[in-house]
Amino acid sequence: MKILWFFMILLLSLACSEKKVKEKGKQLLEKTGHRWSSEKAWDWYDKQPWYIGANFNPSSSINQLEFWQEDTFDPETIERELKWSEELGMNLHRVYLHNLLWEQDSLGFLNRLEIYLNLAQKHKIKTMFVLLDDVWHPIPKLGFQPEPVPHVHNSGWVQSPGAEILGDTTRHHELEPYIKGVLGHFANDDRVLVWDVYNEPDNVAGQPGRRELEVENKDIYSLILLTKVMSWAREVNPRQPLTTGIWKGDIAHWGTPDSLPTLDSYMLMNSDVISFHAYDGEIENVKKKITELQKYNRPLFCTEYLARGAGNTFQKVLPILKRDKIAAINWGFVAGKTNTIYPWKSWDSTFTSEPKIWHHDILRQDGAPYSKEEVDFLKEITGKIQ
Repeated sequence: MKILWFFMILLLSLACSEKKVKEKGKQLLEKTGHRWSSEKAWDWYDKQPWYIGANFNPSSSINQLEFWQEDTFDPETIERELKWSEELGMNLHRVYLHNLLWEQDSLGFLNRLEIYLNLAQKHKIKTMFVLLDDVWHPIPKLGFQPEPVPHVHNSGWVQSPGAEILGDTTRHHELEPYIKGVLGHFANDDRVLVWDVYNEPDNVAGQPGRRELEVENKDIYSLILLTKVMSWAREVNPRQPLTTGIWKGDIAHWGTPDSLPTLDSYMLMNSDVISFHAYDGEIENVKKKITELQKYNRPLFCTEYLARGAGNTFQKVLPILKRDKIAAINWGFVAGKTNTIYPWKSWDSTFTSEPKIWHHDILRQDGAPYSKEEVDFLKEITGKIQ
């Protein structure tokens, strides 16, 4: 713990050079321990099928809190949409949780996770839980969640933890019971395939009215928190691998951690399996990401992709991922309250009706596909139709 605290103090000293931070970061990596060897990671992954699925949030929920709170937990919709997932040949969903749900009602929260996992297992779908998230609204609040802003992408999604905890290192410890409680409860559960401990650390909200609520020097605080979360997770030592996915930066440096910012390097060097996001419209960039990340000699999970308007489509991306047995998890399944059929630019543009080209998502709320051609392709590549 002494080396961990020293590293945290070092990071908070903004006068410290990047070179010195990286040197101390390497020392921390060496001291942390318990990361799976590449041999162990491959031994585990070689026994697995090719995984394909979606970032799953039921269409009746605007965010993680509405998904899981007792008053709005919706098993009927969840099962219906999981059934549709199975019919497309999907076998893995990435599912977001939230620390406030643990604070509100830890036992009830765990019970609802059990219900979800039982439903997913019924439809032959494994789960990758996401524990923390730095994306969208910095001030999450329990209780009734706002209605969607019409025609605006992900208007209600919330960060976990919020800025009040992330930006105050003396409060980070409040997350330890949540991290250890959820991990510990499912540490030996075959229904859970992988733990994604922290989604897109240092993603700074740029939307009007939100940027002002963000943590200053967020990259530093996200790194400090991530080191703690990884340490807590290693203490639990779950049977499943841990990961946190690289999502930004110069692709040319993705395969050389010494040339990356300290946060990105830490993410890659502490993950048992390597995960990444690939919304690139230029498909050659997706290939470059894969080439760089294969240098780590670990199984790869693409945990977010699909941006149709940019040219990032199932037909272009999936053959590349399947060829190398890279797990493929697109953003969105059934269009609903998250409004992710609208593009990111909907925050700055005016939409008055459904976009001609959906950004994310696959099905409408009645199960009808956005594109029959696309759904037929998914069934073909998953082997649901020959």
